Amino acid sequence: MILLLFFVLLIQFFTNWIFEPIVSFLEYGLEIRILPIIALVGLFLLFSAKDFENT
Repeated sequence: MILLLFFVLLIQFFTNWIFEPIVSFLEYGLEIRILPIIALVGLFLLFSAKDFENT
C-alpha cells in the first residue's frame, strides 16, 4: 500500500513538473486582453462564406 502511494505521488510530481510550464504559457496567452482577438478570429471563421460541405 505504501509502495502504491509512493508511485502515485511520483506520477503526480512528474506530471506537475512536465505540464506546469505549458499551462502557465496557455494561461498567459489566453488572458483577457488577447481573448477579444481570438474571439474575432473565431467569429470570422465561423461566419465566413466558404462552404465546407461541398469540397
